[in-house]
Amino acid sequence: MATTQHQRAPGGGQPPGPPVRVPFPVVDEVARHCAQDAEPSTVHIEIHLPGRVDEERLRSAFAAALARHPRALMRERPRGPLARRYEWELTEAPDTDPVSFPPYAPGALERARAGALDRAPALTASPPLRLDVVREPDREGCVLLFTVHHTALDGPACLRLAATAAEIYGDSPAPPSPAPARPDAAPLPRQARTPALARPAQVAPGSPGPAPVPGNAMLLAELPVPRRESGAPYTVNDQLMVATALTVSDWNRAQGAPGADRRPLRITMPVDDRTRGPEMPIGNGTRLVEVGFAAAELTPGTDVAALLRTTAERTRALKAQPRPQLGHGAGLLTVPLLPVAARAALTRGLRVAAGPWTSTTLLSNIGRIPYPLDFGDAGRATAVWFSAPARMPRGLTFTTASTGGRLHLALRWSRTLLGERDGARLLDLFTRHLAATSSEAI
Repeated sequence: MATTQHQRAPGGGQPPGPPVRVPFPVVDEVARHCAQDAEPSTVHIEIHLPGRVDEERLRSAFAAALARHPRALMRERPRGPLARRYEWELTEAPDTDPVSFPPYAPGALERARAGALDRAPALTASPPLRLDVVREPDREGCVLLFTVHHTALDGPACLRLAATAAEIYGDSPAPPSPAPARPDAAPLPRQARTPALARPAQVAPGSPGPAPVPGNAMLLAELPVPRRESGAPYTVNDQLMVATALTVSDWNRAQGAPGADRRPLRITMPVDDRTRGPEMPIGNGTRLVEVGFAAAELTPGTDVAALLRTTAERTRALKAQPRPQLGHGAGLLTVPLLPVAARAALTRGLRVAAGPWTSTTLLSNIGRIPYPLDFGDAGRATAVWFSAPARMPRGLTFTTASTGGRLHLALRWSRTLLGERDGARLLDLFTRHLAATSSEAI
C-alpha cells in the first residue's frame, strides 16, 4: 500500500495527504480486464419499503454509512501506459453524491431498473455505486435501488452499506449478525461422473428478435420458499440448485440444443465466508465454485429426492474446501510481470478461447437477509431483490434472496441470447421445478 509524505501548509497547518492507494485484488483486476460497455458488469439491488424516506435524512445516513465503511470510498487511480497494476485510491469523502431522487412519475421504477442494467457507475469517481430512491403515484412506499459496479463491490458488501444506513436513519443499534455457517471439513465432492475436460452444456439460444439490442434484461418474481422436512440433509440452496439445473436441462431439450442429453451442466455458485456484522470486509469477497451435474441426472422423471441428497453432498464439500476466489489459474494472470494493458489483452483473449468451457449458468443465493433494514418511520424492508450480471458466454443468471418468508428471484439474461418471452418461459420452468423440490412434492 503506497503512501506519500504530507506537505506542510502555509501558516503551520497540515493539509490532507494524498489518497491511500490499494492495488486491485485478483477479482477486481480480472473484472477490470474484461469490462465492456455492451454488457456492463453491474449488480442491481432493490429494497422495497412500506413508507417513504426523507430526502435529507437519507442522504445524511448514507454519507455516514460510507464513512463507517471507508473501503467503499474508492476510485480507480489514473495510470500510465506502462503501469503494471491497477490501483484504487481511497478518498475521504464521495467525489459525487451517490444518492438521487428520480422524478415522481409513472414508470419510474422500470426506468431505474433499466438504468441499473445498462449504465455502470464510473470507476473514476468515488464511490462506484448509485442509489436511486424511486417513488411512483400508483405505488405505496418507495424503492431504494442500488446500481453497483461489480469490478469494485459485490451484492453482500453493498447490502452491508444499506444496513448501516438503515441503522443510522432509524437511529437503531446494529443487531448481532452471526457469521455464516461454514461446513466442517469434508471429503472432495462426489461430482457427476463426467470427464474432467468435458465441455459443459451452454444455455440454448431462444428468440431474442431480429435485431437484439446488446445488454441485459431482467424478470423479477416472488415465490414461496420451498418447504423442507425437519432434519432434511439438504438446504434451500440445494433446492434452488436442483431447480436451476432441471430448468436449464428442460430448456435446452425443448430448444433442440445439440448434445442436450449428453453434455453435463456446471453451475457456478458464489460462496461468501465473511462475517455479516459492521466489521464485514467491503469489496468483492465471494469465491466461486462449480457444481457439476451429469446429463443422466437431469432426465425427465428424475428422482428429485435422490438428486437433492447428491447435490447437498457436492455443495457441502465445495463450501468446505479452501480455494482462491477465482480458482488457481486467475492469480497467474494478475502477476505484475507485464504492463496492465498487455495482461488485459491476454486475459480477454483467454476468456474468448475458454468460452466453450465456461460454466452453464450462475446461481447466486444470498439467502435469508441477515439485517432488519429498518428505516424507522419509513418501515422495514418488505422485499429485497438482487440480480447478477449475465454476460455472454453464460448469458443467464439466477439470483435469489428471502425476506419475510418469501423468496425473491431475479432472472437476468443477455439480450443477444434470449428474448422477453424466453425469460417468461424460463421463469415458468423454474417455478415448477422449485415446487417439485418441496417436501410436499417429494
